[in-house]
Amino acid sequence: MRYWMVAALGACIALPTWAEEDIAALGDLNREELSLNRMMENIARGETSMTTCATGYFITKSGRHGMARELFERCAEDGWTGAMTWMSQLDENGLGAPSDPKAAAEWDRRAAEAGDPVGQFNFGLDLLRGRGVARDEVAGRALIDEAARAGLPVARRLQGADYDLDEVTPDADEWRYIPLS
Repeated sequence: MRYWMVAALGACIALPTWAEEDIAALGDLNREELSLNRMMENIARGETSMTTCATGYFITKSGRHGMARELFERCAEDGWTGAMTWMSQLDENGLGAPSDPKAAAEWDRRAAEAGDPVGQFNFGLDLLRGRGVARDEVAGRALIDEAARAGLPVARRLQGADYDLDEVTPDADEWRYIPLS
């Protein structure tokens, strides 16, 4: 080995090493980026973003409904309307908690009031069916019309079918919309 290589190696060995507490003071040096763990860390820190909130879709589809619920609820509370419609989906279908049509309709209402066309459409359906809220056909049609004006294709389809709910509701779900009172 050449002398300069030995000298360089010796210098590296002789350099002081960082104490663990010095490194810890620098914070997270190499945080995970696009992982579920990172997204849930963001949520735990109260940090929401489009990327973090959109990750809830993959979490839901993987069957981790409790985790999805935690993420979507935090995002919804921060005003992300897509998360509100997902909270409605989770509450309506009993994913991660018992089915709760009133809670589902409330999430739809919040998304609708925030101007989200999907929220407007969904809350319009809730009102037309009387699912989770008092039945109000006039208000329901008005929300469907707003969603259609915003360009939502399914809302336009429902308008074109003269608000016939069979146009947008699979036959297999009809039992769900039978009024309970």
